[in-house]
Amino acid sequence: MSQAEQLLKHLYDRFNARDMDAVLATMHPDVVWANGLEGGYVHGHNGVREYWTKQWAAMDSRADPLGFSIKVDRSAEVLVHLTARDHEGKVLFDTNAIHVFRLHNGLISRFDILQ
Repeated sequence: MSQAEQLLKHLYDRFNARDMDAVLATMHPDVVWANGLEGGYVHGHNGVREYWTKQWAAMDSRADPLGFSIKVDRSAEVLVHLTARDHEGKVLFDTNAIHVFRLHNGLISRFDILQ
């Protein structure tokens, strides 16, 4: 298993555990992160923290990786199963997507969503 794959598995595991500090530790301080709920991007650790705090307050979401593909340009694509429920248990979405990560010096510098 590559270092990139280990890093990304750790990211998803800690995201699903709501361990914000451990997830942010996988990211460059100036990370550019896709806002999958509202569109656009958030920037830096503070932007990601605010985005996820808002998301987790609104729903119980999970992102479970199904497969990893490390590209020659050192980007990584991850096939992910995404689910979310409201606080009453109603399914908001249950779908697959492709997450694309750019890595720089062992940290995530950019995150995009392909659907």
